[in-house]
Amino acid sequence: MEEFHRIRRLPPYVFEEVNRMKAAARAAKEDIIDFGMGNPDMPTPKHIVEKLVETARDPKAHRYSMSRGIPGLRKALSAYYGRRFGVDIDPEAEAIVTLGSKEGLANLAQAITSPGDTFLVPNPSYPIHPFGFIIAGATLRHVPIGEGIDFMAGLERAAKHSVPAPVALIVSFPANPTAMTVDLDFYGQIVEFARARNMYVISDLAYAEIYFGDTPPPSILQIPGAKDVAIEFTSMSKTYAMPGWRVGFAAGNRTLIRALGRIKSYLDYGAFTPIQVAAAAALNGPQDCVAEIRATYKARRDVLIRGLSQAGWEVPSPDASMFVWAPIPERFNNLGSLEFSKRLLAEAGVAVAPGLGFGEYGDGHVRIALVENEHRIRQACRNIKRFLTTADPADTSSTRRLAS
Repeated sequence: MEEFHRIRRLPPYVFEEVNRMKAAARAAKEDIIDFGMGNPDMPTPKHIVEKLVETARDPKAHRYSMSRGIPGLRKALSAYYGRRFGVDIDPEAEAIVTLGSKEGLANLAQAITSPGDTFLVPNPSYPIHPFGFIIAGATLRHVPIGEGIDFMAGLERAAKHSVPAPVALIVSFPANPTAMTVDLDFYGQIVEFARARNMYVISDLAYAEIYFGDTPPPSILQIPGAKDVAIEFTSMSKTYAMPGWRVGFAAGNRTLIRALGRIKSYLDYGAFTPIQVAAAAALNGPQDCVAEIRATYKARRDVLIRGLSQAGWEVPSPDASMFVWAPIPERFNNLGSLEFSKRLLAEAGVAVAPGLGFGEYGDGHVRIALVENEHRIRQACRNIKRFLTTADPADTSSTRRLAS
């Protein structure tokens, strides 16, 4: 029997091969230090959990919720945008609650994509950014992004040679996987680019609060007139260590918010009401917990960068996000990111995400997620040092053993 059309458009999941090896190693009782998935390991702040429990005790809270999100949570999101960015968001027409930003992005793709429509997507990028639109039937133009690359010039070329003209551009800063950050001047150019071409901008701001310098990452909605063309997704997952709660948001352009709401009204009844009430308490309540989470990631980043340097692996220190985007050590460049990740897992007991999983232009890197404590990070760096010192790049016997 043939595969279904949409399934045929999805390539083999690059991370699955590493995941199979990881499972085999754990089944053999091997200790794996797992930096592979960006899955926050810190506990959700106590006051947020307590609000969830308190609300869940109310029998009325267990009925269907609202697909667009309860009014109190949409108002809390609007207040956050006012405090953090100085942006006015109408909670009725310019804000919507999603089941995590990933669901929101995928459903927006379904809402605005006609067969054959073209979208511009940075490469490398978080997989849902391209594949949400591929699943919806779109055609993609991949625009290389990274150190030393003129992204705006790439956008100009991609837009010029796209037939039909692009519907939208996806951007995400601080970026996953690269941890790249941008300033308001960059967003100004993006808004001008989109307005000149009558296209939309879809911004993913999931890591807005995970930054390590004095200047917080900006929002594209801070640019005057941005709401004419832009919608922005945010998430509770990283900011408040709530990944399993699946609470995200979209804010901005009314047409896109309305389209997303229309699709969602057919697909879901919204997140469990106590989760939404607790999310509102997180946004409205004390923010000391956010500073503590941020400080934890910063401390882990510093331990990792220092430890890798001592191991002989010089890696740029990210200014934001919970990821380190590490160029493959020169001795192992010929392996590519997938084979290098497999070797690192098999011989050092350290799992990372191969850059190829984020697009072809990511193949010279691996992504390291800051989701292990400092003690485990130091242990990983010792293991990596031993691997880099003794490993033969041409010997693949260890990966064959785990893969079999």
